[in-house]
Amino acid sequence: MGQHVRITLLLLAVLFGVAWLASAAVGQTARDWFEKDVLQRAALATSGAHDSLARGWRKGDRTDVEALLTELTRDDRLMAAAVYGPDLLMFASTAEFPVKLLRELLGKQAREAVEGPPERWRPWHAKVDLENTHLHASAFPILEGPTPLGFLILVHNLGYIERRTGQVRMLMFVAFALIALAGSTATVLAARLTWRGSVAAFRQFLRGEAPAAELKPLLRDVQELVERIRAEEETDFGGVWTPERLKQVLGSKLHGEKVIIVANREPYIHSRQPDGSVVVQHPASGLVTALEPVLEACSGVWVGHGSGSADRENADASSRLRVPPGEERYLLRRVWLSREEEQGYYYGLANEGLWPLCHVAHERPSFRSEDWKQYQAVNRKFAMTVVEEADSDDPVVLVQDYHFALAPRYLRSRIPKATLITFWHIPWPEAERFGICPWRRELLEGLLGSSIVGFHTRAHCNNFMAAVDRYLEARIDREEISIEFRGHVTHVRPYPISIEWPNKRAKASPPCADCRASLMAEHGLAADAWIGVGVDRLDYTKGIEERLLAVGKLLEKHPEVRGRFTFIQLAAPSRTAIPSYRNLGERVQAVADSVNAAYSRNGYRPIILFQAHHEPASVFRYYRGADLCYVSSLHDGMNLVAKEFVASRDDEQGVLLLSQFTGASREMTGALIVNPYDLDEASDALYKAIMMASSEQRARMQSMRQFLSEFNVYRWAGRMLVDASRLRQRERFEGRLSDEPS
Repeated sequence: MGQHVRITLLLLAVLFGVAWLASAAVGQTARDWFEKDVLQRAALATSGAHDSLARGWRKGDRTDVEALLTELTRDDRLMAAAVYGPDLLMFASTAEFPVKLLRELLGKQAREAVEGPPERWRPWHAKVDLENTHLHASAFPILEGPTPLGFLILVHNLGYIERRTGQVRMLMFVAFALIALAGSTATVLAARLTWRGSVAAFRQFLRGEAPAAELKPLLRDVQELVERIRAEEETDFGGVWTPERLKQVLGSKLHGEKVIIVANREPYIHSRQPDGSVVVQHPASGLVTALEPVLEACSGVWVGHGSGSADRENADASSRLRVPPGEERYLLRRVWLSREEEQGYYYGLANEGLWPLCHVAHERPSFRSEDWKQYQAVNRKFAMTVVEEADSDDPVVLVQDYHFALAPRYLRSRIPKATLITFWHIPWPEAERFGICPWRRELLEGLLGSSIVGFHTRAHCNNFMAAVDRYLEARIDREEISIEFRGHVTHVRPYPISIEWPNKRAKASPPCADCRASLMAEHGLAADAWIGVGVDRLDYTKGIEERLLAVGKLLEKHPEVRGRFTFIQLAAPSRTAIPSYRNLGERVQAVADSVNAAYSRNGYRPIILFQAHHEPASVFRYYRGADLCYVSSLHDGMNLVAKEFVASRDDEQGVLLLSQFTGASREMTGALIVNPYDLDEASDALYKAIMMASSEQRARMQSMRQFLSEFNVYRWAGRMLVDASRLRQRERFEGRLSDEPS
């Protein structure tokens, strides 16, 4: 017997089995419907005869009652009827009533029905078999006012149900069987007719020859499926992501190809000290932490702004140097900016224009044409630097953040085959708000030079696509989440950024108990004090004023915490060249002074404010010694402070209060989620946090730490690079498919 015949017979057997099961299910459904109909008919019959039966029964007129019962059973579906008194003795019945066989069953059912006071008597039903006939008995109380006289029992012959159900099952089986037979026959014939040609075409393709035109869509689907399966295997299998695992995945996917990173911040800064010595600083930046392992894995190039006071003298004539110092695993290429370029591109358009535009924090964005010119010039300068560093016609380039919205388009025009991934680290606003920007079209066109545009959340992806839909003539594929503009396809993807895990700063810190003791001693706090902490750049998007006002509201509503709860705010000055940032520092200080003036006494200060930079080791000491951390951002793409606090608490204690307007609130579900504008809600959450039982703190913290262990920064970087590899494979595959002339 041939293989195709065996497969056909097996398929037919399966289909006939499905037909039988389907017909059985339909038959059972029909039987249930019929039985429900029987019950409804019995209830209606009882309702119609109730008053006449009650009158005849009360008079003791057995003949009259039997006549009524005979009238009820004229329906061919009613076999017999009888009435029983409360003493369970039969008063009257039709001639066909099966007394002997039903007495025991009916007696049992009736005894159960009449237990308790009369007002609790209820209808009852039973099924029995009599001489191979299926019977159904229904009993209904007959009442005279509130007093029950007894039961009316109706006996139905269910034989007609069995007959009709059998007919339905047979008809359904035949119908399913015919459909199955026709479908399998057509399938086998179609397969036989196309199999040989398909096999020949696949073999032709595997030999490297161009396939037939009609097979191209199928081959594309097969290739895409294979790519997705491989991507899932390489990014989603179990285990913690580490730098070593990232290197392994990138080595297998990118095959040693160079990766170039474009970022405003450089990973190593040479700074000259007052005594003339030079110090190398490694910025405590989430971006640096996330991307440095990529370059270490691929020996790539980091293109960044040379901002250090001793950077020029510590780079070669081509502005290059190998880093990290002493290890030299990748290349740092520094880009030099004039004072005017930095002022217009960075402080001007990027941070006085795009930053407030993208954050719903009620700061009016400023757009100046001179800033726009500098932004364009700096983006071109960085793009040209990338072109110089590319050693192939299809490099992988990671463009970072809102500083370089135009760079992807510039790069696409110079390196058309490059794989460009742009990650936007801040929120993307709604389309109407984005329309405020005078250069909205240019910014969108610049970003659409990318192969992939990444955001923290799906909502930001949707906002970006809505902006493109409103302001550009582009083809949007919402199923694939991609945009085709001027013949180039850009994919839009959410990549929630995270932090390193295991966290080396947490491991290098003293035990949490020691950190707490040092904070108590440093700030003169009592042993039973509660400590809250906030850690931020001094930025109007962080909600620091609202946070301190919530502390004041807590002290107002709960006098019992006064003298015991202290909130320590670490606020690092940021972008002080911009007036709105300088003014913010003054406002934050004023709020802290106001709360302290209201509630300070005997050396107790409820708010301790530090407007100064703190090194990471010092920040982690506050994380590990606090009872709670409050992140009150008014709008944030992700917020890594929330994740750092969770990563720091290896004692599984402490409570995270997290603004609902952060990307992190979608992931850190063990936090207390609050609206920072609602001071009552925020103060209630603060009170709940300081009163929370240790067991609940542990459960919440364990949940969040488990999430961070699986979704860490190495997974974030790995997903982007693996997606880039998939796109490169697809483009090469489609290029091969297009070799054949149409």
